Amino acid sequence: MPKVRRSRKQPPEGWELIEPTLEELEQKMREAETEPHEGKRITESLWPIFKIHHQKSRYIYDLFYRRKAISRELYDYCLKEKIADSNLIAKWKKSGYENLCCLRCIQTRDTNFGTNCICRVPKSKLEEGRVVECLELAKHEIGNLTVSTSTTAKTFNNCTTEEE
Repeated sequence: MPKVRRSRKQPPEGWELIEPTLEELEQKMREAETEPHEGKRITESLWPIFKIHHQKSRYIYDLFYRRKAISRELYDYCLKEKIADSNLIAKWKKSGYENLCCLRCIQTRDTNFGTNCICRVPKSKLEEGRVVECLELAKHEIGNLTVSTSTTAKTFNNCTTEEE
């Protein structure tokens, strides 16, 4: 099995504890990258890649900030080697962004009207009977904001909204 990419620098102490999980996620990433995408929309073919990227970053974040299972040196090594996304982790540390799935959801330049992705709207502000899914990352994979099920679909700010 191929190793997780890293520099020639010797990894810090504790690397052997997280390496098997990172290798497994790296293998899943390779499978997702080589998976055939015929018949899928561009965003649908990218969903598994973004999902695995999110999982790797969340794994490192949880080990360091929540469980305190890895050292600062190992955490910095993972960020320096780009095993985890440092910008995404920086957002997770801020209030209100704890469940952010990707940075594209808060980039206003990527939307038609200069707003955030609809998946960033609090559940209490959404209309009843409406399903909201982020098209960028398939929120149903990472953290769906489903209010209820329905049949008719509309597109709004890179997201799909469905009404009954």
